[in-house]
Amino acid sequence: MLFDPRPKEKRKDIFDREQEIEMIKNSAKEYPITLILGIRRVGKSSLLKVVLNELKSGIYIDVRKLHFESGGWITNESLLKAFENGLNSLNHPIKRELFQYLKRVKGVSIAGVQLNFEPEVSLSEILEALNKRSKIVIAFDEAQYLRFYGRRGGKEFLTLVAYAYDNLPNISFIFTGSEIGLLHDLIGVSDYESPLYGRIYNEITISPFSRELSIEFLRQGFVEARIKIREEEIEHAAEILGGIPGWLVEFGYNYIKTKSFENAIKGVMRKAEKFLEGELRELEKRSPRYILVLRAISMGFDRWTLIKEFLESRSGKIPNSRLAAILEALQKMSWISTEYRDGGKRYKIIDPVIERVIKERFNL
Repeated sequence: MLFDPRPKEKRKDIFDREQEIEMIKNSAKEYPITLILGIRRVGKSSLLKVVLNELKSGIYIDVRKLHFESGGWITNESLLKAFENGLNSLNHPIKRELFQYLKRVKGVSIAGVQLNFEPEVSLSEILEALNKRSKIVIAFDEAQYLRFYGRRGGKEFLTLVAYAYDNLPNISFIFTGSEIGLLHDLIGVSDYESPLYGRIYNEITISPFSRELSIEFLRQGFVEARIKIREEEIEHAAEILGGIPGWLVEFGYNYIKTKSFENAIKGVMRKAEKFLEGELRELEKRSPRYILVLRAISMGFDRWTLIKEFLESRSGKIPNSRLAAILEALQKMSWISTEYRDGGKRYKIIDPVIERVIKERFNL
């Protein structure tokens, strides 16, 4: 069902992403490392799960969930538990095959179709055992949170990936990231100090739908749900929601429940507001000025001088270097992007729904 709000796991439930699915599958077979990039709610997790299901030998780890369940700091124990859960979630035939290799690893115990890692088990030995099979894909969803692993900003984990890259040809890694700049910084293939410096990887970007595709997605979703809706309401929703599949699904799901365009849009905005409350709290820990910058851009103050004037009118003098650092950080976290228009650089909030909610509901 197109309007099912849960992540999709089967190709038949994905709309117009055949090319992206094949690109990811081929990349996982051909490259040791694949990055899947795109803003939140664009459908990366669904595409990843479809690919892993079709490859039948993929281990899925939700790093964002792991980060929060670990209290903001990912330990070796929590990462081992995530690996354990990922292996236990595989289909039985592939699981039984892998368990034949893993049972020889010190610290691994197997009872029936369930595997357990003892605290002393070595991740490198686990990967060495998995490498004895023809091909294994290990996928880390929202991988930028791996920078909270260990004491060196994730470098201990990257050292493990580098070891697998160099010595374990049957293992490939997929990393997805919504905070694109932070994921690039973490992987660091162009950073001489990174364990992955100089390694070859493939990068696939998942883009929002065009306006035309958004309209067609909504049409097909309502036909599938056997719900009548006016064409102008579909077009208006596509305009407001900006081609982001997660928001289009939320709108369709809400419309089915309420049979009201206004209530369906309000439901999307409430969902965005709830998401923003947590995200803005995290930004505020860095500095309240991050939120003020987003507020300024949402109100149309999209040039450097206008943003600076807005900030200084509310929080006092700010050095140019500090404002530059804030803008760069917001770009790396995929909150904002830049474009050149009317002879100058302009800043904009990437997600139009988030932009609207910040402008209308967060009176900062």
